[in-house]
Amino acid sequence: MNVARSMAALLATFLLAASSALAGEAGTALKADALKAEPFRDAKTVGSLTAGDTVEILKKQGGWFQVKSAKGSGWVRMLSIRRGEARKGSGDAEGVLGLASGRAGTGRVVATTGIRGLGEEDLKAAKYNELELKKAESFGATQAEARKFAAEGKLVARKVEYLAAPDAAKGER
Repeated sequence: MNVARSMAALLATFLLAASSALAGEAGTALKADALKAEPFRDAKTVGSLTAGDTVEILKKQGGWFQVKSAKGSGWVRMLSIRRGEARKGSGDAEGVLGLASGRAGTGRVVATTGIRGLGEEDLKAAKYNELELKKAESFGATQAEARKFAAEGKLVARKVEYLAAPDAAKGER
C-alpha cells in the first residue's frame, strides 16, 4: 500500500471516528432556528426549534448539526445548539451574556472564542503536532510573494491612518 493510500485510509478513519463521537450526544437549542432538510442555508425547511428545546445530536457537517427532537429531525446551525445537557438554575441570561462576551464556561479553558463544536475535553486532549504546524506554516507567503500577487491582481497599496486616541477626560473608549 503506498503512502497516499495509507494517509487517505487514516484520514477516513479519523473523520468517521470524529463524526460518530457526536452520535447520540444531548444538546439544547440556544435560540429559535429552522430545521433544514440538508446542511445548507437555502435548503428546504422541514421544522423548527425554539429556545430551550432538547435535541439529540446525530452528526456534524461543517457548521451544521444533524439533530433529532420532539419536533422533528433535520439540520440546524451549530451556533444555535449548546452541546451537553441544559444548565439548570442560573437562568437564560447567563448563557446569552456568556456567548456575547466570549466568557461562557468554567474559565479553566482560555482562547476558545470562535471554536464552536469543541468541548473542554477536546481542548484538554489536544497535543502539539510539529508536522501539522509545519504544514500550516507552509501556506504562508513571503513579503515578496505577496507583492507579486498584488501586482498581478493590479492591487494598489493604500495608507490607512490610525484612529485618534480616545479622549480620557470625556470617558470615551
